[in-house]
Amino acid sequence: MTYEILISLQAQADVREAVAWWRDQRSAEQAERWLDKIYPAISTLANSPDRCPFAPETDLLATGLRQLHFGVSGRTTHRIVFTIHNRQVVILRVRHIARRDLTIDDLS
Repeated sequence: MTYEILISLQAQADVREAVAWWRDQRSAEQAERWLDKIYPAISTLANSPDRCPFAPETDLLATGLRQLHFGVSGRTTHRIVFTIHNRQVVILRVRHIARRDLTIDDLS
């Protein structure tokens, strides 16, 4: 079964923020490498998104929250937080793993 992937405006902003951080704190090359890999990682959720574990904040939504760990060079740096509704995977946030857990306000 294939799911449609929807990326929220907030998740898109999270990606832009992460790319800017990589560019400013590391290098333009690392920022580009991270950006080149984030969307293909998200695309894998079209097949079997339920393979991903529940996020610590799963109780915030009735549909639950799941997370896909993501990073380049074999090291997880971010988590892609999403929900599954019918045949859609909705990407809600892309968060660095060092950041605090999400609140309901972070999802609206």
